[in-house]
Amino acid sequence: MDSEVRRASVEKDWLFTPDGEPRGYIDPHGLTELWFHTGTACNLECPFCLEGSKPGDSRLGRITLKDAKPIMDEAVRLGAEQFSFTGGEPFIIKDFVNILRYASKLRPCLVLTNGTDLLLKRLHQIETLGNSDHPISFRISIDWPNEDRHDAGRGAGTFRQSLRAIRELQQLGFGVSLARQAEPDEDAAAVDNAFRRLVNEVGYTGEIRIVAFPDFATPGAHPEVPDVTEDCMTRHQDETGRRKFMCAFSKMVIKRDGRMRIYACTLVDDDPRYDQGGTLDQALGKRVMLSHHRCYSCFAFGSSCSERQSEE
Repeated sequence: MDSEVRRASVEKDWLFTPDGEPRGYIDPHGLTELWFHTGTACNLECPFCLEGSKPGDSRLGRITLKDAKPIMDEAVRLGAEQFSFTGGEPFIIKDFVNILRYASKLRPCLVLTNGTDLLLKRLHQIETLGNSDHPISFRISIDWPNEDRHDAGRGAGTFRQSLRAIRELQQLGFGVSLARQAEPDEDAAAVDNAFRRLVNEVGYTGEIRIVAFPDFATPGAHPEVPDVTEDCMTRHQDETGRRKFMCAFSKMVIKRDGRMRIYACTLVDDDPRYDQGGTLDQALGKRVMLSHHRCYSCFAFGSSCSERQSEE
C-alpha cells in the first residue's frame, strides 16, 4: 500500500501544483530537431554548469556512433530537420567527428561546445567536415565579455581559447554562434554589443548570433520558482507561443546506465519523469507537463537551447 500511496503522490505532483491547480503542459506537434547528449564528461569543471559536468563525470554516459546511428535513422524517417549535440563537452568523445560525419550526411547539425583545447587540437579533423552534405555549425560558450570574470568560472586561458575557436571555425567555413550568461537586470543590447566588438577584434567577420541563458541551477537543484499552471499557458500563451517551447518540436537523446533513452527536452535530464521511452516512436506525442523548475525559465524568459525559432 505504501508504494501505491507514493505512486499516487508522484502522479498528483506531476499533474497538479502544490496549490492544487492543474499544471501547464505542452502537447508536442512533431519532431523538428533532435538533440543528442554526448555525456556529462567535460574537460572543464564550471561551478554553475547546468549539467554538473566535470572531468570523468558519468551521470550521463558517453555516446558512440553505434549508439546514435539507429536513432538518427529513425529521426529522419519521422521528419526531423536538424541534429544538435550538447554535453558535457562533445569533443571529449573520441568518436565525435565520425558521429558528426554521419549526422551531416542526413541533416544540418549544430554543436554546443566550450571551444577550448579539446576542439582546438582537433581542428584538422573538423576541417574534413567542411564538404559535408549538410552544413555544420558551432555554438561556443563565453560567459562574460570580460576575460577575468570568464576565466574565474571556466579556468585560466579558456577565454582566449574560445575566442580563437570562434575565429578558426569561421575561417574554415563553418557557421558560428555564441552562448553567454544573462543577468536579471542587464542591458542585454549593451552586453551583446560588447561581445560583438570582442569577436570582431579577434578576426570574426560579420554579426555573430548570440544566445543568452539565465541561471538554470545545477542538476538536482530545486530553486523556488512560480508554478506554470494550465491557466498560465492559456492566458499568457497562444498556440503560436506554445509551439515555440522546445518540448513542442524537439527531443533529447541521452545514455543512462548503458541504454539510450528519449527525454522531453535538453533541460530536464535530471528528472526521470521526463523519460519518454527508448525510441522516438514511443516518445512522440506524449504530453509534457511543465513541472521542472527550468520550465519556468522557458515560460517567463523564452529560454531555449534551440536556434530553430529564429529561423522560422
